[in-house]
Amino acid sequence: MEFLKKYGFVILAGGGIFAALIFYSLNIPHKRSANFVERGVMMLFAPVMKPAARVSGFIEDVRDNYLNLVGVRQENLQLRDEVKGLNTRIVAAAETALANQRLEKLLGMKGTIKAPTLTVSVVGEDLSSWFKTLVIDQGSSSGIVEGMAVVAADGVVGQIVKVAPTTSRVLLLTDHSSGISATIQRSRARGVVKGKGDGLCSLEFTTREEDVKVGDMVITSGIGGVFLKGIPIGEVTMVKRGEYGIFQTVTIRPLVNLSHLEEALVVLREPHD
Repeated sequence: MEFLKKYGFVILAGGGIFAALIFYSLNIPHKRSANFVERGVMMLFAPVMKPAARVSGFIEDVRDNYLNLVGVRQENLQLRDEVKGLNTRIVAAAETALANQRLEKLLGMKGTIKAPTLTVSVVGEDLSSWFKTLVIDQGSSSGIVEGMAVVAADGVVGQIVKVAPTTSRVLLLTDHSSGISATIQRSRARGVVKGKGDGLCSLEFTTREEDVKVGDMVITSGIGGVFLKGIPIGEVTMVKRGEYGIFQTVTIRPLVNLSHLEEALVVLREPHD
């Protein structure tokens, strides 16, 4: 306060003169040469005007840079949203392409079955240690009844065991309670494919004298009235003939990857004896 009382008039006077001189200099005609007084004023205030101009330019640069940064941030946010949208469309397109490939293979299997079929999607599963079943999205309202065969593009899946109006439960061929009459495609040896519960099956009731080798293809025999003849089941992965006993032990790996199954065909043909 003492400083303002002591030098306030000088500061106000100096500020007023400075403002007047700036106003005066801005209004000098551009085409007229400066006179002696004008040149003196310009020389007197040149040391002050140059730093002021630099400060003004710095402030203007800071403002421009800030505005540019705000614009860049908004542009980055917009580009990020566009990239997310593109990634979503790419994932959707890839999923559609994979689904088309699976359906094309399923259509190939459909063409080999001489009976009406219904395309279904897997909507649930029960792959516990006790039961091996899947739930599909069609039921009695679509003509499905218990006992119908279910196949996929690569071969046998299982058999319908429970039916609701809009869903059905499929007992997989790997379940312990599943049994499918089968034939070794190469040698025509017969047996019954039983589930082992660990993703594999066994060919039972095949005598020791039957010609069975690792790599043989196992297909449905058509006996039993559930599965049509000639549908692939799996590949023989092990053959064991003990020293004693009538039958040999044959292990089969199913052709259908049941843990990744998404679509299948229900053969609309009621089982018969």
